Amino acid sequence: MQFSLPPGYERQKPVVRPKLGPWLGIIDQILVDDQTQPKKQRHTAKRIWDRLKDEHAFKGGYTVVKDYVRQARLQHKEVFVPLAHPPGDAPADFGEAFVVIAGVEQKAHFQCFDLPHSDDCLVVAFPVENTEAFLEGHNQALAYFGGVPRTMLYDNTRIAVKQIAGDGERKPTETFSGLQSHYLFAAKFGRPGKGNDKGNVEGLVGYARRNFMVPVPRAASWEELNARLLEECRKRRERKLWGHTETIAERFERDREKLLPLPPAPLEACEQRTTRVSSQALVRYETNDYSVPTE
Repeated sequence: MQFSLPPGYERQKPVVRPKLGPWLGIIDQILVDDQTQPKKQRHTAKRIWDRLKDEHAFKGGYTVVKDYVRQARLQHKEVFVPLAHPPGDAPADFGEAFVVIAGVEQKAHFQCFDLPHSDDCLVVAFPVENTEAFLEGHNQALAYFGGVPRTMLYDNTRIAVKQIAGDGERKPTETFSGLQSHYLFAAKFGRPGKGNDKGNVEGLVGYARRNFMVPVPRAASWEELNARLLEECRKRRERKLWGHTETIAERFERDREKLLPLPPAPLEACEQRTTRVSSQALVRYETNDYSVPTE
């Protein structure tokens, strides 16, 4: 009578395993040790059963070992839970797609910026994925949002990360430190090889390629292509995504309230290097020589 519906059977005591009980600690230790071994060289339930018989005089059957190993592995399996995205946070990532610029087919490296709380986004395309493109993409995205996200999430691109220390701490490049100092946002980095750490922007990369790059875009210049991408992002703001009662633009207002103010001027999107002028009054940058005033 205490429940509106029958609560179902609930076990009051742990399962009793009279034959397997004395060897549970050994099995658990084998499973723990396996976590540091190559995936193709980890113990199967059959191999654990064989070792128990050979090394520990186990007299029980294979089935009880197999059932326990299956249950133990389920308990230690990595678990994923739905994420709540607070307003004002943004991940960023690069994707690739073919485009035709001035009649020439080439690969475009497009940078995607996403606000997961509202699903607002900006996509900017460049001919190469380098420092200048990385910085210019931020300038355009933050101007489009009208503010600076409080926290931005990245993968471990060499443009931003100079070194990953033993404790997982990222040592940023001078370029990335300058970007942070200019816009004053906090930075986070995903785990190497774990795309699900920034699943929203990974999904945006695929969405932009399927929707903005099909059919293959044709433009007279990169400026024209980016103008089209900007218009597509603005049109997307009027959509109501599945599971939401508000449009992206309506939900973006909550993001806007949390954004940091923009600095008076955008960051100069260039890579700065110290170099030496030759006796011919030339400096070299990326295999090219440029003349400079002899003074």
